[in-house]
Parts: sequence; C-alpha cells; structure tokens
Amino acid sequence: MMERYRNMIEGASGKIHRQEDWGRRQLAHSISKVHKAHYLLLNIECDKPTLDELVGAFRFSDAVLRHLVIARDEAVTEPSFMAKAREEEEEREAQSATRAPRPRPAPDFDSPVAAFDEPEVERE
Repeated sequence: MMERYRNMIEGASGKIHRQEDWGRRQLAHSISKVHKAHYLLLNIECDKPTLDELVGAFRFSDAVLRHLVIARDEAVTEPSFMAKAREEEEEREAQSATRAPRPRPAPDFDSPVAAFDEPEVERE
C-alpha cells in the first residue's frame, strides 16, 4: 500500500522529504470497533492535482482509518518526536542487551538475620 502512494507521488515529480513508520499503536478511542492501528508519517512535496489524487486514494481505501493533510511553507526533514523516542528506546535496549548483568551478592547464611526477614516491631 505504501509503495502505491510512493509511486503516485514520485510519478508526478513529487518528493518525499520524510517517511516514518511509527508501527502499530493503541488508538485513543476505537474507530469502527478497531482498537489498534498502524501509523505512518509522510512529509511530501507535490502539486495540487497529485495531492488531490492522494487524498482521494486515502478517502476510498478501507485500510486508511484517518488521514490529515497540512500545508507547510518549508519541508520538514528532521526526525519527529515519535521517531526520536523510538530511536532512544532502541538504543537503551541495545545497551542493556550488551551490558553484562550485575552479579548479586551471595547470601550470608551464617548471619543471624536472613536477608528476607523483616525487622520485628514491638507491639503493645
């Protein structure tokens, strides 16, 4: 599906400045009894007839639940907040996977108080 929209834009000498796949996410409220959806972000530059054709394709596609078109004066090319957060999360996961787990201290069975015992509280 995404390839079809890409061909539609690039076939009419348009440019795709940014394409982000945010993945499957929970919807704020259900739409037609659907609770999760796949999110995509496209920043494109194209002429008005191509944009009208693209919006028409979005409108008549059963796979597209919602779409939003915003006109901007300049192309936005830097990663969105969602993409930055996803990259940071992937970096944290990669670091935690490469980092060796910290060794836990061995329990001292000779001590009079076991590590899992709670201190006793005086009751009246």
